[in-house]
Amino acid sequence: MTAQPRLSIGLPVYNGEEYLAESLDALLGQTYEDFELVITDNASTDGTEDICRRYAAQDSRIRYIRLPRNIGAAPNHNYVFTQCRGELFKWASHDDLYARDLLKRCVEALDERPEVILAHSDQAVIDEGGKVKVPYAYTLNTGSPHAPERFRSLLFEPGGDDFYGVMRADVLRRVKPHDSYHHADRTFVAEITLHGPFHQVPELLYFRRDHPTRAERANPSKRARCVNLDPRRAGPLHPTPRLLAEYVWGFVSAVKRAPLSPADRRACYRHLASWATSRVRPGAGERVEDRAPVDPAALGIAVDALVAGRERGAA
Repeated sequence: MTAQPRLSIGLPVYNGEEYLAESLDALLGQTYEDFELVITDNASTDGTEDICRRYAAQDSRIRYIRLPRNIGAAPNHNYVFTQCRGELFKWASHDDLYARDLLKRCVEALDERPEVILAHSDQAVIDEGGKVKVPYAYTLNTGSPHAPERFRSLLFEPGGDDFYGVMRADVLRRVKPHDSYHHADRTFVAEITLHGPFHQVPELLYFRRDHPTRAERANPSKRARCVNLDPRRAGPLHPTPRLLAEYVWGFVSAVKRAPLSPADRRACYRHLASWATSRVRPGAGERVEDRAPVDPAALGIAVDALVAGRERGAA
């Protein structure tokens, strides 16, 4: 690892022993190597700490930080970013998989397009064993040069996983940190896209794992998911109506903070008013793994791109 890595990968984790090693292998096996991997462990009680310390001893690009208590998923995501040094940044999940060229293709896209502030790739959802479950066609217009159009697309289209793209760290420092109300990740990404366009690499390089212990599955209610994001959300001061109201206000405040012209700001508010008052169509806002599975046979070979990363861990 160089003294000042170009890219920082932040991996917040809590009790991730089941899939963590496989994800670390996929990250460390990337063809793009100029990165640091900062792991912030939310006081895990399983074998996560042992796995992290073993990998850190083997690869100098890893920096492992164990928190003294569980501060919640959202504060941990924010904290890991503060510990990173690169001009580019990416959050990584402990249970996802990454094709070997993911980082390379995203960094290349940012280098070739100075106006782009975030790059990600096409994706598929995989099951516990790594089998493709739901392929996903990215339909959001986040590449538009017009901020109101990017904002409108994020409001009305089912969200992708741009949250896990490679971003310009200086832009990320200018937006409000990730919050812990219902769907806070969507308002967070919406604010980011008000600062500039995204680029979607047209290659299947990112594999989001769906499994029974995934946070959204293990915490099926809105309140439970918010408490998982931040334990301070527990108790009578944070009823579900408040969590939903904060979600809507998150969009409003994102538009207020963004560097927009008066005309663009008004256009964003019009889109927001239309979204808030319209009837939500069936399936709108779902994550791709929550939809009905489709036949993945045509994409089965895509996961083979990760074999090199798995072999590294087995060696």
